[in-house]
Amino acid sequence: MSATIAQIERILDPILASLGLSLWDVEFKKDGPRWLLRVYMDREGTGVTLSDCEAVSRDLGMALDVEEIIRHAYTLEVSSPGLDRSLTKPEHYGKCIGSQVRIKTFEAVNGEKVFRGALREYSGDAIVVETAGGERMTFSLANIAKASLEVVL
Repeated sequence: MSATIAQIERILDPILASLGLSLWDVEFKKDGPRWLLRVYMDREGTGVTLSDCEAVSRDLGMALDVEEIIRHAYTLEVSSPGLDRSLTKPEHYGKCIGSQVRIKTFEAVNGEKVFRGALREYSGDAIVVETAGGERMTFSLANIAKASLEVVL
């Protein structure tokens, strides 16, 4: 599966670059009886427009048909990762320093598994989150089950 995603990302990179976009994440998984290819992209400052999604969907769909990387039926979805985007790759943490995050850990830390606060540091294998009470907590990326940005209203 990761080889297929790597091939998709190789095709996606020039398509996104030509539109001033960057890849946030790619998911390719079975969703019920069908396969789903979901592409999340972003643009610094202005974000992603519907026209961007349409252009990437069209160009990627044609390129995948020509390359025949996916040899069975699938549904292609192209979108922005959203305001509450998941942080699924180590580099996502570096891009989100200063943002509010929600962290869920595999193993309890101080008896808790869910934490909220401001992402203050990223070191490659760990992050530091400052809670609302001002406590700075360090989390190993290996212990993070799920992380996402929190929308602050």
